[in-house]
Amino acid sequence: MFLQIVGYNLRFRVVGGYLYRSTETIHRYFSIVLDAILKLYPDLIQLPNGVTPREIRNSRRYYPWFADCVGAIDGTHVVASVPLEIQGKFRGRKGYPTQNVLAAISFDLKFSYVLAGWEGSAHDSRVLEDALTRPRGLQVLQDKYYLVDAGYGIRNGFIPPYSGVRYHLKEYDDNPPQNEKELFNLRHSSLRTTIERGFGVLKKRFKVVDNDPFWDFKTQVDVILACCIIHNHIMGIAPNDMFMEEVIQEEQSETPNVLTEQASYTQPYQTQSERRAENREWARKRDAIAHAMSVDYMQRRQSR
Repeated sequence: MFLQIVGYNLRFRVVGGYLYRSTETIHRYFSIVLDAILKLYPDLIQLPNGVTPREIRNSRRYYPWFADCVGAIDGTHVVASVPLEIQGKFRGRKGYPTQNVLAAISFDLKFSYVLAGWEGSAHDSRVLEDALTRPRGLQVLQDKYYLVDAGYGIRNGFIPPYSGVRYHLKEYDDNPPQNEKELFNLRHSSLRTTIERGFGVLKKRFKVVDNDPFWDFKTQVDVILACCIIHNHIMGIAPNDMFMEEVIQEEQSETPNVLTEQASYTQPYQTQSERRAENREWARKRDAIAHAMSVDYMQRRQSR
């Protein structure tokens, strides 16, 4: 019953008719299963252990420069159904009510942290700040970091691309990256597609994620978490199922654009001096990665 509802976005009465059960029975068992799945969160959604991911360790493009990277973080907007009087807070850039869901995804496409329930008008960076300050929230091991987009800004444990520097589409063509910043942004972008692929597979696998919800908001939040939990279980036993193949095929068929990242966020809840010191430290770390990567890249081009 539960999988029919979240997988195909079916209403209780539809499932009830199909299984010859009352709507009350479907609702009751849906709630029982939902509560049981949520209890599996600590077992199936776990923060990284600090070991260099296999996807980085086995790649000459990323190793050893991204050896301390443990995943990517971003937010996605999920359609929300809320009372009319609070719809304004939930109506963000989409133009209709949404909840802003923050997720950290590892390079094997498993969710390592999920925070659902924020209003659609909330900036991703504000949601991240909440995740970091919660008692059992997002944690970043010392000297490790996540890849983020420019809107989050550079800070301890989070490295965005260089602002105002375009992404090249390819490394080896007639118009290769012209400097170390462009090369860094290219590889940063390539690694960070993990987050887009993770959200893409989740929405294909569970139609309820990308459609109008028909239950109260608390249940809407819980359903998103439950879908992420089940997704991690599936990725542990069948990582290359048909949904993964569909997302990969779509990525290959899309024509990428040359983008320019623009920073638009100043970190909250810090004094200016603390923010500047932190930014400088991690900016130096990013510069060191970009320089070492560029030296290796140029040596390989010259040897071809």
